[in-house]
Amino acid sequence: MDVRYMAGACYRALTAAKDGPSLYDICDPVFLRQSCGNSHLATFYKTALNNPALRLVLRRAGLPELRDPVRLRALRDALTAACDQDDPDWRAVGQPVADLVDTIELAHPKPKRVAAPPHLPRPADVDAAIRACGTHLLDSFDRNGFIPTYAAFNLIGDPDCRGRELLMALTGLNARGYKNSTLMFNLARVFIARSAVGRLINPPWNGIAEPMWQPVQIRHRSAYYDAFYTEALLAFIATELATGEESIAARDAIDQMVTFCLTTSRETVRGPDGGSVDVVTALAPLPHPRFSRYFWQIKQRLGFDVYVPDCDTTACSISVATQAGCNDAMLQQPLIDFYAGLQVRAGGNAPKVTVPLNDHIDYDGGVVTWIDSLSGARPFGNDLDPTLSLDVLEATLRNAVRWKVVETPKRLETVQRIIGFHRRLIDSGQFTDPKSHIYYLPELYCAYFGRCSAALRALPEPMQRAIDPDAAFDAMRNIVLGYVQDELIAREINPFDAALALIALGHLGAEPDSFKAPLNCILDALGEGPRGAPFKAYEWNKMKTPIRILVGGPEVTSAFVLIGLALARRALTPHPAA
Repeated sequence: MDVRYMAGACYRALTAAKDGPSLYDICDPVFLRQSCGNSHLATFYKTALNNPALRLVLRRAGLPELRDPVRLRALRDALTAACDQDDPDWRAVGQPVADLVDTIELAHPKPKRVAAPPHLPRPADVDAAIRACGTHLLDSFDRNGFIPTYAAFNLIGDPDCRGRELLMALTGLNARGYKNSTLMFNLARVFIARSAVGRLINPPWNGIAEPMWQPVQIRHRSAYYDAFYTEALLAFIATELATGEESIAARDAIDQMVTFCLTTSRETVRGPDGGSVDVVTALAPLPHPRFSRYFWQIKQRLGFDVYVPDCDTTACSISVATQAGCNDAMLQQPLIDFYAGLQVRAGGNAPKVTVPLNDHIDYDGGVVTWIDSLSGARPFGNDLDPTLSLDVLEATLRNAVRWKVVETPKRLETVQRIIGFHRRLIDSGQFTDPKSHIYYLPELYCAYFGRCSAALRALPEPMQRAIDPDAAFDAMRNIVLGYVQDELIAREINPFDAALALIALGHLGAEPDSFKAPLNCILDALGEGPRGAPFKAYEWNKMKTPIRILVGGPEVTSAFVLIGLALARRALTPHPAA
């Protein structure tokens, strides 16, 4: 992070002239009074927004339109209703805040076009970077007993979440705590984005994936992350660049992480037929997520203590366990039958998506995110992210023989409807629009499409033709590859962007020249990371509600870079003629 920039931004935030009532002028009379009815909302305000650090930088951020006593009273009355009423009208409560959110001007990054480097880097340099990333992951596992990932809040919010999306969230989320936090974070982001504080909270960066510079980050463990780290260590072993000791350590870490996914994080839920099904939850019960005691207490105080399983963590865990050669009984479940019950059909079960932040895309054939717990809890309502449906498809393709997908008409139909969902998304070009995605970047969608394509190509040709009789994957490949080559790598990128590009290029069979820009970007940045890490932390995935929450870490970047470099190395290594 540019220290000079941050010092200047901090100075301007602290010395800016106040232009209208501040967040605290509005909220203190509502939430600091003794009679505030909803204790969680008052606690949330005191902890998340009225803490000394944030109050210091936001105290001079005001909104001139709130000098109007009518608008000020309407906003304060809405907040009072949220605080005092057991079951408020959330659309009415949210409308004054939504009107303010619509005054924010935010945009996604638009990197400038750059010339491609003239040469590919030396193979020895690529190998050295692979070793550095593999060693980083193994050292982290040895030091921590797991490979950590981090979460950080960007309080300026997501450019795709405006007033309309705020009202969708308030009316579509189920848990009161999530409604409260979504309302209050979105109110605060208006004061941040429209003041000098915005440049402090949201500094500029290079490339697409946002660097995670925030000084306060929450370290934790999840089966979703372990599944991905397992895939990276499998790639490290496959390169044959690991030493004998590293290969043994990698295999031990893989076994432990697969166990964490399928055993520690296993949860039983109710299937579509009323029977029980074992799935994987992203946050296992304490002490397994490895939160510090302080952050676990904060998490509970803010109302983030209810969590349920999700389709993505389940799919990724099943996929990587299959790749690792695991024979756990959980893999014998034909989970595609379970996913069929969570697949959207136009008209009939479209209400499955209760928080439709990306409702401009056609949901038909896609799979929703959240799985009801056995008790029926669904705190987040439900949404639909395209990359998640890719992960479901990829896991199913890896288990197509075991689950008898081709031999079972209903299973084959479910798979082909997921393929149809992606065909429409890609043919329309909507896959390149960040608004089409809930948790991931379009560039990550491209990388994961490459993974899914590779899983299909690994099947016997008769099975490939039965699953994809119209050669949809060939048509989609050309469009996705064109976007990666003509847009992503033709512009300024950072190491995380470059890793995503390499994964897509490697899996989709790009020409060697396409690897020049991302390979050189990664090798030029090698050593940028903190405390000896090869690379900095960047946005891997995110949440758009209750506010923009980034997930990543130096280890995450090492894992993506390792996989991307391994694929590039394989693509660029001459193979002897058969």
